[in-house]
This record gives sequence, structure tokens and C-alpha cells, in this order.
Amino acid sequence: MTVAPATLPAARGGHLAWTSRAGVAFPDLVPRARRRAWVHEGLCPDAGLYTLFTARVREHPDRAALVDDAGTLTYAALGAEVRRAAALFARTGLAAGDVVALRLPDGRDAVAAELAVYALGAVALPLPPSGDDRDTRALLARSRARAAVLASARHAQAVTDLPHLVSVYVPGPDHASAHGLHPPRPRTPEPWQPGPVDPYGPARILVSSGSETEPKMVAYSHHALAGGRARYVRALHPDPSVPPRHLVLVPLASSFGSLGTPVTLAVLGGTLIVSSRFDPAGTLRLIADHRPTHLFAVPTMLRRIADLPARPGEDTSSLRAVVSSGAALPPATAAACRRRFGRPVVTVYGSSDGVNCHTAGESRHPGDSAGTPDPEVARIRITGPDGAPLPAGRPGQIEALGPMTPLCYVNSPELNARYRTPDGWVRTGDLGRLDEHGRLHVLGRLKRIVVRGGLNISLAEVEHELGGHPSVAEAVCVPVPDPDLGERLCACVRTAPGTPAPTHADLTGHLLARGLGRRKLPELLLLVDEMPLGATGKICHRTLTAWAARQPHGGRQPGE
Repeated sequence: MTVAPATLPAARGGHLAWTSRAGVAFPDLVPRARRRAWVHEGLCPDAGLYTLFTARVREHPDRAALVDDAGTLTYAALGAEVRRAAALFARTGLAAGDVVALRLPDGRDAVAAELAVYALGAVALPLPPSGDDRDTRALLARSRARAAVLASARHAQAVTDLPHLVSVYVPGPDHASAHGLHPPRPRTPEPWQPGPVDPYGPARILVSSGSETEPKMVAYSHHALAGGRARYVRALHPDPSVPPRHLVLVPLASSFGSLGTPVTLAVLGGTLIVSSRFDPAGTLRLIADHRPTHLFAVPTMLRRIADLPARPGEDTSSLRAVVSSGAALPPATAAACRRRFGRPVVTVYGSSDGVNCHTAGESRHPGDSAGTPDPEVARIRITGPDGAPLPAGRPGQIEALGPMTPLCYVNSPELNARYRTPDGWVRTGDLGRLDEHGRLHVLGRLKRIVVRGGLNISLAEVEHELGGHPSVAEAVCVPVPDPDLGERLCACVRTAPGTPAPTHADLTGHLLARGLGRRKLPELLLLVDEMPLGATGKICHRTLTAWAARQPHGGRQPGE
């Protein structure tokens, strides 16, 4: 396959667009003049992520950069591992302008591979570790990724037939279907030098299931990650003289987890502490052993940690704050964390689409609002159905624009048209209002998703596959509140005439056979004789949610 030698920006009506070597366009939907202004104001460092990382290596080579299951790496050791990985990638054909998918457990291989991608001037596409093979193939195909770094040979074999994929890598030595990330060392190391990188160009693609039937991919520039996204993390550190030590429990590949490699390491020069699996008791041991300043987790994780009884001599005094995002934080969970750790609990409202607001520095009682928007991260406005801004107190759609605003949705012009305005604002699909003090109150979601334990699940995708079952005439999925996970997924089903009513096992078996991962399976089933309709004749999701919340697992609607 013939590919272009590099990506080059092209001006289009005040905007810029980059094209990958495989032909995927990355238009910047924010006008170039606005991006330049953020750089000139000092809100975005005018350098690529690898350049920023190497500056941190020079500044404090002996500081701990990464703590993972295998131990501790200093900045000097991590820098050497990044250069080795970058030389391997270059030797096997990768270059600036390639999209490189990454699906590895959190740890040194995942971190070094991502930084090596930035060193090449390529674009990193970290894949959610909980995604199934179907999601992986869809993301690789839509992004036309030319390489993938995957956790095992089995994962590699599942994607090798994709036409744009020319290189696959797995941990360990070379494999029959993939290059090894750790081949025997050559006697004479091959020379490698990083090339120039345009910091206005794409660096990382964030993946979010959102409300679409396939996961969304959102492209961020070096500027947006090192500027806006880093600035919200900096705001969590009231004492800049104390080097940050971040214990990140969420996957580094997630939107929330993107504060790890590009921000904690490349920009802040702090210590990143991760584990390949979440364990509440193990988290408390990590806090005692490695003294993090901040704990980052979704509400479900925090509740499970806070509910553990304190051990004799337990020491969590290093923590400055506990930071929650990924789902709404129940007040009871926030209170439990404050009691357990004796530290402030910061809630972050944000998403991969490019919106952020958090409660760091807020003096009022937590839970009253999502905080005051910081224009140096993202300005926030509320708009009505016509797109016009609304005054304080009026509810409407939340929109955002600022230094952290992403470039575009990848290879999805329909999503760019739906979720971006002509001047670059992001339409979040969330409902909110700004009060008279400028604080943001998030009132709900316009998108149809379930947020289960911090994981977004598209209701449309599950409904589509349920509709293929022979006993299903209609299927509607709704969220059901849950004190542990935040929400659970309930499938509301009307049985097809003349067929037996499907059981929960019937439907989950059908979904698994259709290729859905277990993380997307509905936990609850509600069988209905007729779908409830609203005044406009559409199915009333609110009524179904109320029925589902009142019924035992597998129950039917009242009055059947």
C-alpha cells in the first residue's frame, strides 16, 4: 500500500486540517486565530508532548516517574525505554502521520508505547481495555490505524486481516503474527532521533461510547492536552512546591485516565502510580506504600474503598484530595470519602468531547454544583433549542470551548455536524444551567447512555442487537439507579406474538453471540405487554425507568 510521507496542515477558511498517512482527515474545528491566541496568552505550551517529556527527564532524571505492578521507573529509565520503543517502531515502518492503536494493561509498556508514538509525531489511539474485539476492529477500521500495540497474540490475530494495519506489536519477543516489544537487544543499537512535531496537530484520540452505536473517537492536539487538559489538573495542586504524585485507578486509556501519561508525566513532571487491576484493599496499600498526593477514581471505586474498615496503623495522610469523575458522585459516597480520608473530595464534570468543570477551590458544600467554569480550561455556556445562549438560571444544553477543546471527531463528519458549532463550540448533549454566581449545575443527560461504574454504555447499540432476537417485538433499554454502580442497565422487552417470553439468559446469550462484550449486557429484564407512550406518541422512557426501578429482577410491569 502506498502512503504519503507525512501529514501536512492545509488551511481551509481559517481552520486547519491534517491528513494521516492512511488518508484520514483531522480538521481542526476551532479557528486557527483562536488557537494562536491561547498559545500567545500562555494557556498552551507551544511544544509537542514528547518534547515536554524530555524536558522533564532533563530536569529530574532520578525522580520516580512511574510506579506499576513491576516496581518503580525513574524519569531517566522511562526516557530510555521510550527511546527504545520509538526506535523499534521506526525500524518497523512507523512514522509521523500514522495512527497507532494501543491496548495494553496499565503499566510501563502502555506508558512507554504512548510516549514513543508522540516521539514519532504519530497519533496515539488508546483503546479501552474493557472493549470487545468488535469494538477494537471498528475503531481500527474507522481510524485506518497503521499499527496496533496489543496485549496478547490472541488480540493480534483478531485484527491482522484489516487492510490498513501493517504492523502489530505484543509484549515480549517477536511472535509469528506480531513484532515483540522486547526483542533481543541488537549488538549495535540503531540510531534514532525524533523529528519535528506540529503541536497544533493531532496527538491522542480519546474513545467514548457516548450515545452512538459505535464508540466515538475524539482527536486532541498536543496543545489541547498539554494546555487545557493539564490546566485543570494543575488547579488541584494548591502547593506547586510539592511534586504531584497521582494514584490513577481508572484506565489510562479512558478520557478521565488521560490525565496520566500526557499530563502527569509529560507536563507536570510528577509521579504516576497505577495498577493493572482495581482492588479496594490493594489501593489502601498503594496509598500507604507510595504516598500519593491525589487519588483519581470513579464513584463506584471510591465507595468500595471508603466502605472498608480502617486497618490498625493505616496511613493515608499523604493525600491532599480525592478526585471523582466519570459519573455523578452520590452525596453519600462523597460524605463517606470525607469521613474515610479526612480530605477534600473534588468532583469533575467532564468528558472526552472537550468539557470540564470541577469543584477544586469551591468553598460551598460539595454536591451543590459542578463548580465554576475556568475559561483557561473551557468556557461554558447554556443554549436553547435554537442554539442561542440563555441567561443565568435558564436550563438548556451545556456547550464548551477553550484551550482543551479537541480538534474533531475522527472520520465522522456526521458527529462533527451534530456536536460542534461552526465556530468550534462543543455541544455536550447534557442539560444544565449557570446560576447567578456563574456556577454550573448539571441537570441530566440529553444523550441516551447508561453510566455503570464510570463506564458509558450506548443504549442504542444494545437495543439494536436485542431487536434481532426472534422473541423480541420491541426492545428499549433504560438506566436504573443503583447505590453501588450508579446505574444498571435494564432491557424492557415486548414479546413477539406467538413466541415464548424470552428469559434473561436467552437475551444475554443472544447478545454474546452477536459479539457484544459482557460489560454491555443488561443486568435486569422487564417484560411488558405494551410499551408506554407519551403525549407525542413516542415511547415514554421515564415511565419504563420507573417501572424497572420498582420491579424485582426479571419482573413484569404492574397490572399485567
